[in-house]
Amino acid sequence: MLLRDARNGVVTLTLNRPESYNALNEALLNALSAALDDIVDDDSLRVLVIAATGKAFCTGHDYKEMQSNRAEAYYRKLFAKSSELMLRLMGLPQPVIARVQGVAAANGCNLVASCDLAVASTEASFAVSGVNYGLFCSTPSVGLARNVSRKRAFEMLVTGDFIDALTAKEYGLVNRVVPADQLDAEVGSLAKTICSKSRAAIATGKRMFYAQVEKDVRSAYEFANDVMASNMMTEDAEEGADAFIHKRPPVWKGR
Repeated sequence: MLLRDARNGVVTLTLNRPESYNALNEALLNALSAALDDIVDDDSLRVLVIAATGKAFCTGHDYKEMQSNRAEAYYRKLFAKSSELMLRLMGLPQPVIARVQGVAAANGCNLVASCDLAVASTEASFAVSGVNYGLFCSTPSVGLARNVSRKRAFEMLVTGDFIDALTAKEYGLVNRVVPADQLDAEVGSLAKTICSKSRAAIATGKRMFYAQVEKDVRSAYEFANDVMASNMMTEDAEEGADAFIHKRPPVWKGR
């Protein structure tokens, strides 16, 4: 259901329900949450990659499971569990990369939006398609609207139409688009670049980034000023400045 592989500072969690298009049933949501428990405090892990097997990256919630539990209380609990997972991805100290090889629909599209970065195959496609089945993608709209412009997000939400990977890149939903046979190399290259940086600086920066975007401009600057001043006092910032001045590669101490 969920595969885990860790090497060279990069941990990959692979959704492995290809027969169900990697739909997020309760068991998979629980498995992902448990995996994040193990990753969050592991300083040896620098980057998390979310990947998937089969034709689809993730098609959202498991409709069969949802239909077998038709009760509003159940739905509230399910959607809260899913939303908490998305928030936890944003809250991890490690940057999270979505490796999107196929269809990312509904809450699967939200999963891509909730990752810090996304690399997609040219064969990937994206939609928030619940409206086609009488269900507006309300929770997926939260991540989507924080990645793309309001008008583009709303058009996707009210039409349910799919967009291809290059359009998703134009919209800002993904960072890079490559042919399918180059997907692993591109994800690996991006992860390697992140791993070469100061772990402490990346963790501080990620936390600061998501906090400041929710503030007004003046408050954001004030907050960023404080974080940057504190960051300057770390061992890695001192090492980085010394390396810059003496034109040598830095040797990070806070990895």
